[in-house]
Amino acid sequence: MSKRDLKKYLAALNKTQLEEQILELYEKFAVVKTYYDFVFNPKEESLLQESKLKISNEYYPQKTSGKPRRPKMRRSVAQKYIKHFIVLGVDPFIIGDFMLYSIEIAQTFSANRVIKPELFFKSMFNSFEQAVIFMIANGILEEFKPRILAINNETIQQNWFNKVEFSAIIERFEY
Repeated sequence: MSKRDLKKYLAALNKTQLEEQILELYEKFAVVKTYYDFVFNPKEESLLQESKLKISNEYYPQKTSGKPRRPKMRRSVAQKYIKHFIVLGVDPFIIGDFMLYSIEIAQTFSANRVIKPELFFKSMFNSFEQAVIFMIANGILEEFKPRILAINNETIQQNWFNKVEFSAIIERFEY
C-alpha cells in the first residue's frame, strides 16, 4: 500500500475508527507501544543512563556468582541503541553524547589491556566517523569538538594502527 492509498483510507475513517486502529496497533506491535510511550513520557536522560550502563557492561561486566565475566566489546550493542534513539526522535545532543561515550569507554578499556584483533579498532573508527557525520548533519559538531579531539588524541597516545584515519577526519572539519 502506498502512502497516498493509506491517506485515502484513513480519511475515509471516522474518529472512533481511527482511535480503534491506533489502539490495536499499540497492543499488537511493541515498536508502536515503545514509540507512544516515549512520545508521551520522554525520559531521555534515564534512557541515556540506562544505555550507557549497558555499554559499560560490554567492557566492564559485573561479576556473577563470584566468577568474573569476560568483556564482549560488541559495537553492535551501541549501534542498536543509536538506531533506537534516532527512530524515537531523541534529542541529537543526547545521541551525540552517547555516540562519543561508546567510543570513550572502549578507549578506556583498550588503555588498560592489549587488544589484538584489528576488527576492534576498525569498528571504533567506523563509530567515530558515524558520530562526526551525525554531528555535522545536526549542526552540533562545535559543542562536541573537545571530546572528538580528545578521542583522536587518545588514538595517537595508545598508538592505534588506524590513528592516521582518525586524524584525517579531524583535518577534514578543521579546515
